[in-house]
Amino acid sequence: MKKIIVASKNPVKINATQAAFEKMFPEENFSVEGVSVSSGVSDQPMSDDETYEGASNRASNAQNEVPGADYWVGLEGGLETKGDQMEAFAWMVVLAQDGAMGKGRTGTFFLPPPVADLIKQGKELGEADDIVFGKTNSKQANGAVGLLTDDVVTRAEYYEAAMIFALIPLKNSKLYN
Repeated sequence: MKKIIVASKNPVKINATQAAFEKMFPEENFSVEGVSVSSGVSDQPMSDDETYEGASNRASNAQNEVPGADYWVGLEGGLETKGDQMEAFAWMVVLAQDGAMGKGRTGTFFLPPPVADLIKQGKELGEADDIVFGKTNSKQANGAVGLLTDDVVTRAEYYEAAMIFALIPLKNSKLYN
């Protein structure tokens, strides 16, 4: 059984990671565990670069925290201003015991002005979503993407696709070495 350490205790991130690994490596069995580690970036990353750095740092910090695993995964959600709008996305970084690395990014979507305005006032996306949509702890449930699509795309599905992208170099290691 292969051991995966996810650099988060958030069940959405853990479940998305497990689903992606199981789809990409159906012949393997996995145990998935979440650990809390620092991203080394802002609580709410506000650029593509900062978001990628947060995911990369989380994967590395998870590897330092639990060195005996087979894979370490960092997921980081971020925002970036485009003109007068704010886009949301997330980065995934996977480190493998053999030194291989995979990276994937979600698609982007634009936040409604009431949510973006709260973020500009210093709120994190999850907190802003909770205020605008009248929810509690939505970031551990359907998140902004689920709230805005009425769960046509859940947060877990949104992350799962990007995690699959991050696993491409590990599944096709002969092409990426």
